[in-house]
Amino acid sequence: MSIQSTPRASRLHIGLFGNRNAGKSSLINALTGQEISLVSPVAGTTTDPVYKSFELQGVGPVVFIDTAGLDDEGDLGQLRVEKTRQALEKTDLALLVLTGLPREELPWLDLLKEKNIPTLAVLNKRDQLEDPQALEGMLRETLGLPVLAVSAATGENIPALRQNLVKLVPDDFWDLTITGDLVTEGDLVLLVMPQDLQAPKGRLILPQVQTIRELLDKKCPVMSCTADCLETTLAALAKPPKLIITDSQVFPLVWKDKPEESLLTSFSILFAGYKGDIRAFLEGAAALETLTEASRVLIAEACAHAPTQEDIGRVKIPNLLRKKVGQSLTIDFVRGADFPEDLSPYDLVIHCGACMFNRRHVLNRIAQAEGQKVPICNYGVVLAALAGILDKVCHA
Repeated sequence: MSIQSTPRASRLHIGLFGNRNAGKSSLINALTGQEISLVSPVAGTTTDPVYKSFELQGVGPVVFIDTAGLDDEGDLGQLRVEKTRQALEKTDLALLVLTGLPREELPWLDLLKEKNIPTLAVLNKRDQLEDPQALEGMLRETLGLPVLAVSAATGENIPALRQNLVKLVPDDFWDLTITGDLVTEGDLVLLVMPQDLQAPKGRLILPQVQTIRELLDKKCPVMSCTADCLETTLAALAKPPKLIITDSQVFPLVWKDKPEESLLTSFSILFAGYKGDIRAFLEGAAALETLTEASRVLIAEACAHAPTQEDIGRVKIPNLLRKKVGQSLTIDFVRGADFPEDLSPYDLVIHCGACMFNRRHVLNRIAQAEGQKVPICNYGVVLAALAGILDKVCHA
C-alpha cells in the first residue's frame, strides 16, 4: 500500500452476496470498469472472499467483497459459505445479487436485516430476462427491498447502480473522526509516540499516521516526542498543549508530567470510539474489579503479527492483569478473523485498538458480546483503568 492510499480499514465495505453464477464477480468488474475479479462460467469460481480496494465515483474509497455462492454444496462448499458469513461481519453495504426469484438467498436477507446492513437487491442478467420490470416488481414485494435490474454483460443500468450505492451510504459514514470535538483549528496537540518492537526504526504504526493526518486536516499544530523526551518537549513549548495523545503503555508517566490544563487521552482510547463503541468499552472496564483467579479473559487482536517480548496484548496486559488478580487467572488469545461464537465462558473480552478492522466489524463483535452479556473492553481503556486514571482521561 502506498503512503497516499486510504487504509482498507477506513474504506466503505460493499459485500456482494448471491448464488453461484449469479454474476457477482462480473458485477464488480462492471461497476469498476476494470477486470479486477476473476470471471468464469464454471460455478464456484470464487471460493474464499476476495477483497478489492477501489475508488468508486460518487462514493469514494471502497472495498468490494466478492464472496462464494450461497448455494455452494458439499463439505468444502459449506466451509466456503461459512467464510461468506464471516465476510458479512465486515459489510457496510450489501448487494444481494439475484437472477430470478430468491430461494437460498432469503435466510441471508434475514441476516442482513438483523444486522441493519443497508441492502440493495440487484437483478442481474437483465438482458436475458423476458420481462425484467415485472420481475423487479415481484422482488420488491417479496423482499421488501429496493430492486434494480442490470446487466453486467452489456453495462445496462450500471450507472444507475452506482447512483443507488451512493444513496445507500449512511449520512454520517464519512463524518466520524478520530479526535472528535476534543480539538479545533489552532489547538496545539502533543503526540507521545511508542518506539518499541511493534513500531521499529523507520516506521510509524497506522493509528499514529491516521491521527497526524486528521490533525493536519483540522489545521492543528502537532508536536511529537517519545516518552523519555516528554519533559524536555513540554519545557520547549511556549504554552501547554490543548491535548496530549499518548501510547497507552506509558499512561502513568505522562499523567505524572503533563500540565494541569492539558487534556490527556491515548491512541487506543481514541480508536475505541472511532472504530467501535466507547460507551461499551467504558462499561466493560468495570469487570476488571470483579475478576478473580478463577476468572477467564479473552484477548482479541486484529493483527496477525508474531508476538514480541514487548507485545502489549500478549505480554504487558496479561502481566498487569495477573499482578492485579493473581497468577492463576486464565487468559486466552485470538488473532485476526478468529473470534469465538460462544463467549459465555469468559468474564471479560479485551479487544485491541482494531486499526486493521473496519468499524462495522468491531461493532458486530461488541454486539455479540453484549448479546451474550459478556463485558467487552479495549486495550487503551484497560490500561487507563489499571493505572487508576480512567476517570481522568478524555475520549472523543
